[in-house]
Amino acid sequence: MKKLEEVLQDWEAVIGLEIHTELTTLKTKMFCSCPIEFGAEPNTHTCPICLGMPGALPVPNKAAIESIVLAGLATNCDIEKRSMFYRKNYFYPDMTKNFQTTQGPVAFCMRGHLDLEVFGAAANERHGLGSLEVGESSDNIVRTEDGYVASVGITRIHMEEDAGKMVHVGGVDGRISGATHSLIDFNRCGVPLIELVTEPDLRTPAEARLFMQKLRSIFLAIGISDCSMEEGSMRCDGNISLRKRGTKEFGTKTELKNMNSFKNLHDGLAYEICRQAEVLESGGKIQQETRHWEPANKRTITMRVKETADDYRLFPEPDLAPYDLSDEFIDNVRAKLPELPHEKQARYMAENGLSRSDSALIADDVAYARFFDEALKVDASMAKPVANMLVNEVAAHINATGASFDELKIDPAGLIGLCKLIAGGTISNKQGKQVFAEMVVSGESAESIVEAKGMKQVSDEGLIEGIVDEIIAANPDKVAAYRGGKTGLSGFFIGQVMRQTKGQANPKVVNELVIRKLEG
Repeated sequence: MKKLEEVLQDWEAVIGLEIHTELTTLKTKMFCSCPIEFGAEPNTHTCPICLGMPGALPVPNKAAIESIVLAGLATNCDIEKRSMFYRKNYFYPDMTKNFQTTQGPVAFCMRGHLDLEVFGAAANERHGLGSLEVGESSDNIVRTEDGYVASVGITRIHMEEDAGKMVHVGGVDGRISGATHSLIDFNRCGVPLIELVTEPDLRTPAEARLFMQKLRSIFLAIGISDCSMEEGSMRCDGNISLRKRGTKEFGTKTELKNMNSFKNLHDGLAYEICRQAEVLESGGKIQQETRHWEPANKRTITMRVKETADDYRLFPEPDLAPYDLSDEFIDNVRAKLPELPHEKQARYMAENGLSRSDSALIADDVAYARFFDEALKVDASMAKPVANMLVNEVAAHINATGASFDELKIDPAGLIGLCKLIAGGTISNKQGKQVFAEMVVSGESAESIVEAKGMKQVSDEGLIEGIVDEIIAANPDKVAAYRGGKTGLSGFFIGQVMRQTKGQANPKVVNELVIRKLEG
């Protein structure tokens, strides 16, 4: 099988995503009062409504409607004032009533878009980028200095209820193949779920990954979901087809399931693109079907032949009246819209001088952005050092320990205190790392830790100069060798000074004095 970059020389991938997100920050389900709780004992959060018992009537969750409108506003969608729910019929055992309540042709949110900044290795997947000048556009992209910006259309965001969870026992990797029996947990039935459908504007697996990452950061920022891909509260299906470069007609698409991480999303799409190219180049035809991504085997396999819209037999839900959203309702939701991640990133770059990478890392994480904004209120002049600490020391500590951000025993003022000690030369960068490691565990201030451990740097130039003079006078042979061209010996003298001062001399001052004396 050819590699992705080889395939994309001759074939253009056409990718559209369907991203399902549970509204996990709500207290109750979409049409009943059953609580939403991940990991609860199976089948303990059910009732006649979410189980579809005869005579049980659904009552819509107003907070869920507010959440989907908020999602639409955050993704530049038009909010449709009038829409309705439909019954989508299907016969899988994870929905006891044999239909799913979902929206029809007109959803709450229609015709949106998101712009993706694609640069670095991700930009290299886009064929033909090198032929564009900066500022030049082609298809849905505009060339930038280190990549491009892609505009990705959003067809709709509609509301539906989630289905139950099937657990296959005795099979391989939790799949039905080879299972001895299956269990069903209906706790998830009726959980409010929004589905975002993109236009077929994505052309590379990297763009698909970046789109989902951006959408996740937006949904976390507006607080509608925990967006946990591991727990299934955010899931993605990809529709992929290929067409020869230079042609406009769409090829036959396949739908790819089980992409429950950003890496799986990228790798699954990349494999499917290469697989389709191999089939087409060998004279075969692509079958419209649903395929399953197997991360362990790094391949896709057939799940089922794809259903068509007719198979679902959609018809208006008779137990729910159409919705008429007022301007007042929409405006009230709009007032709750917070500053979005890309807006924060732009602010951090323009007002605080942060790099694009640092500002993106902070802005895309709600906890990091909240901490950084609080630090700016304490002392905005320390924005860069604090940002550097966040994306390096704080991130490394969290990744290594698995602690949540809230578990760190350090606040914005404390981190600024540490940054000021480093910036002022009181302690070195290396000592700063040591102090930080103790601060997050003990909760003590940087000043008290430095004082208790005697870590205060010596920056008195006169004192250090005297020590440098003594060491140079004691090693005339090495001085001569240095002046004879062995300049690497400067490290010897610097090391001797640091040893004599027990590591407390300011390295910058030591380095400058040693070089000046040796050159003189």
